[in-house]
Amino acid sequence: MSNEHYENKLLAQRNRFVPQGPFNTTPLFAANAQGAVITDVEGRELIDFAGGIGVVNVGHCHPKVVAAIKDQADRFIHTCFHVVMYEAYGKLAEKLCRITPGDGEKKALLANSGAEAVENAIKIARHHTKRQAVIAFETGFHGRTYLAMSLTSKNMPYKFGFGPFMPEVYRMPYAYCYRCPFGLSYPDCSIACAEHLNYFFINHVPAETTAALIIEPITGEGGFITPPPEYFARLRKICSDHGIVFIADEIQSGIGRTGKMFAMEHWGVTPDLVTVAKSLAGGMPLSAVVGKAEIMESAQAGGLGGTYGGNPISCRAALAVLEVFEDENLLERAVSLGEKLKSRFDSIRNEFEIIGDVRGKGPMLALELVKDRKTKTPASAEAKALVKYCYEHGLIILNCGTYGNVIRTLMPLVITDDQMETGVSILKDGLRSLANPPH
Repeated sequence: MSNEHYENKLLAQRNRFVPQGPFNTTPLFAANAQGAVITDVEGRELIDFAGGIGVVNVGHCHPKVVAAIKDQADRFIHTCFHVVMYEAYGKLAEKLCRITPGDGEKKALLANSGAEAVENAIKIARHHTKRQAVIAFETGFHGRTYLAMSLTSKNMPYKFGFGPFMPEVYRMPYAYCYRCPFGLSYPDCSIACAEHLNYFFINHVPAETTAALIIEPITGEGGFITPPPEYFARLRKICSDHGIVFIADEIQSGIGRTGKMFAMEHWGVTPDLVTVAKSLAGGMPLSAVVGKAEIMESAQAGGLGGTYGGNPISCRAALAVLEVFEDENLLERAVSLGEKLKSRFDSIRNEFEIIGDVRGKGPMLALELVKDRKTKTPASAEAKALVKYCYEHGLIILNCGTYGNVIRTLMPLVITDDQMETGVSILKDGLRSLANPPH
């Protein structure tokens, strides 16, 4: 059977036995992946600017991660941490407590997915404060389980038809400077988007009944929206003044994605709790809630956990990931990569009118596509067409945003300069194709 026929067979199998719910960005099937390159079953090599949605910051199949997985699999695969403990869980918890923002005493809970980390963070905050309400944000994405989905903002496709949702979730505007929800312009706005929280307490939910505020430092699915410098410090102070647990959802922005180990470090703000997942374990399912010990300890014994949480193979993979960051200076590489990529994107914006905004931190960057820079009408169909052009020409890239008109970069930090330049060249060719579509 030819490779092409094999791919068609796999696609037919997927369509026959897998529901449409798990959407596929590309019609491709991976056969192999190394570093920043995926090879599909037809033998085509594709430069990966998606990284499994920000999961492989250390690259696909990093040798140290693979070795750690194999070694642990030879020893034991599962005991359940609640039944028989193992060293890797404690070692990873200690590492996470040391690398997350803040100098105070911290503790870490390990789980399986980003959504599970979010749900546990809310449980812990509610237990600690003895309050119920949670404030989330427009453009925010926190997962697909029921509480996480209730916190998530975008309706289609994440929430449509799945209601009713969890109660006591309240949503306020995010600091989307390019499309300011208050119709203001930075820096003359006095950071009204943060000060709005005080108004929110009067008209939506009292501070006295609010357990937590959960926010992404840079929105993921929401379009890589990046707040101004003063934003988080003001939110943090308001939360502290009212005894509200400040939760930073670093599931996509953490583990070096922005040139810092955690994105909140760019703003010098220490959250009470941090949720971590995605690139934590190099592709293995693992997540964590890390935070102030007095908050983490508030839940009773047996109130947190799960059968698979902190799986030993995933823990070993995560320890290997953090070792790679140290040994290979990946944070420095992320800074360098981000500077080069930002320079290229700023240049491309000058060349293509369809790019309305370039934003982000480090290599966590976005291009917002618009039909017209004055009206800022979202170029949603064009973004979708660009993603298609790119994977057809050897580059995997993702769109996101409220209108689906934002192109985002989540390439592995180990990508070579040549691979990055090739990917950017394909992206530019795709932008030209939008300006001059084939007849």
